[in-house]
Amino acid sequence: MSNANHVIAPPAQPALAVHGVSKTFPVRRIWCVGRNYLEHIRELGNDERNPPFFFAKHADMVAPDGATIPYPTLTKDMQHEVELVVALKSGGLNIPVDTALDHVWGYGVGIDLTRRDLQTASRKKEQPWEIGKSFDLSAPCGALRPASEIGHPAKGRIWLSVNGAERQKGDLSEMIWNVAEIISRLSQQVQLGAGDIIMTGTPAGVAALVPGDKIECGVDGLGTLKVTIGKAM
Repeated sequence: MSNANHVIAPPAQPALAVHGVSKTFPVRRIWCVGRNYLEHIRELGNDERNPPFFFAKHADMVAPDGATIPYPTLTKDMQHEVELVVALKSGGLNIPVDTALDHVWGYGVGIDLTRRDLQTASRKKEQPWEIGKSFDLSAPCGALRPASEIGHPAKGRIWLSVNGAERQKGDLSEMIWNVAEIISRLSQQVQLGAGDIIMTGTPAGVAALVPGDKIECGVDGLGTLKVTIGKAM
């Protein structure tokens, strides 16, 4: 569709890199799973008996491997959360668990950057988490790898280090909900579609970041992601 069909120029299509090829994966929506690793639930003092739940980030909040991410406004406590990223090639409503993985195009590693002080304040006021979770460049993601090549990872080390010191570590097998269950449950809430990505929760070890911090994280078999925290916006 040409620009002549719009009153302003259409915004650029957010997209993620794909390992080994020049083509990219177009991002439609970003869904995130809250509280999907038991030790992370405990470190934040939340009730581990509550099931995980879902929240969203905007598609244009993705950032590529190697990006410098300015320290965001309004916060004094931005924290890192390394996550397995699931990229969908198709979707639907009320997807059964036993066919959920048929909708997956591939996987990658990402970081759910969080303005923790704002998230905590919102939770205490029983307000939406958006101010704490959705901000510019808050969803760095590394290059995706297709499931047709690597399968569907259900175990493997997931980790994050800051300035060379390991902070987060866990295993995909520790997820309370696995990928198929996440897709199935999320599809009860919203009709999923091609281009949706899902960030599947983080293991324990989340902590504050400051300008100048260099982050490296990874998931076994998927590669790594590196970003730097820049000066305040």
